[in-house]
Amino acid sequence: MNCLNLTTLMSSKSCLSSTSLLSFHSSTSPFLLPRSSSRFSHVTPIHCGLRELRNRINSVKNTQKITEAMKLVSAAKVRRAQEAVVNGRPFSETLVEVLYNINEQLQTEDIDMPLTNIRPVKKVALVVITGGRGLCGGFNNNIIKIAEARIAELKNQGVEYTVISVGKKGKSYFIRRPHIPVDRFLEGMGFPTAKEAQAIADDVFSLFVSEEVDKVELLYTKFVSFVKFVPVIQTLLPLSPKGRICDMNGVSVDADGDEFFRLTTKERKLTVERDVVRTETAELSPILQFEQDPVQILDALLPLYLNSQILKALQESLASELAARMCAMSNATDNAVELKKSLSIIYNRERQAKITGELLEIVAGADALT
Repeated sequence: MNCLNLTTLMSSKSCLSSTSLLSFHSSTSPFLLPRSSSRFSHVTPIHCGLRELRNRINSVKNTQKITEAMKLVSAAKVRRAQEAVVNGRPFSETLVEVLYNINEQLQTEDIDMPLTNIRPVKKVALVVITGGRGLCGGFNNNIIKIAEARIAELKNQGVEYTVISVGKKGKSYFIRRPHIPVDRFLEGMGFPTAKEAQAIADDVFSLFVSEEVDKVELLYTKFVSFVKFVPVIQTLLPLSPKGRICDMNGVSVDADGDEFFRLTTKERKLTVERDVVRTETAELSPILQFEQDPVQILDALLPLYLNSQILKALQESLASELAARMCAMSNATDNAVELKKSLSIIYNRERQAKITGELLEIVAGADALT
């Protein structure tokens, strides 16, 4: 299978009007695409015989099978990833509420809580979460552009920075740019696990507690819906006020509701049904009392908080990547169908012209003999 075909078909549908692959020229006359579509009004004839046309049509058919299979695989995986994202949000949000409930009770006591200390920002750690594979549209490029913009903003403010790269695509990008300081490279393996999140949390915890950095920001792609995923910058440390998960500007990035997707078949085609799911968390009682010492509870919950927030970001990034790959493969499949149809029309016209030419030669020969 030619990789050029897959890359060509993955681009947007407007790419079919490019001047490279959509018109062919026989040895006798050029055969252009039908004039019925305005997208094919500007094409350049390319010399191509019947055999080359047949090979091209077979190549497009094979590409269509590959993209259709990748679409179905991504559709099956995105459901599992989405369930992990939605099911984990209530735990994460409740954990934040518990932490800040304890924090409010300890405001009058002289207790050192390093993860809540707000100090002047001299250096920022950026945890950039990218995908592990390509063929997912602009998913990886979008989060990398957000990271570049944030790095440029920190440079303009005179603030130092370091990067913790998560994902193969981020690693390949930052390795080719040695001027960007990278503290650590991490590569995810399949679906995110608590062990992978713990490795990132340990690194972030050590950097912040040792005061090597004064702020930790998490850059990942938030899964909003099946066709919408937004790159966000979340302040991970120090802890944000009022128990809300906020971005660097203090704007909440908590999910008020989620669109849940159920993959079904309709008229022998894959379709998607949408349901709106509200994530509800129970409010803590104002008379709630803790048996253990609050300091001991904080020591146990703060590492768990870091782990849960990073795990949630990894899950949302994976769900967004799979949804983006499914959309990209769906567009590639549609492009392959259109391209195959156009090439078939060109092939039939050229074969008909060849047959007509041979008949004319036979008639002319018969006339010459008489």
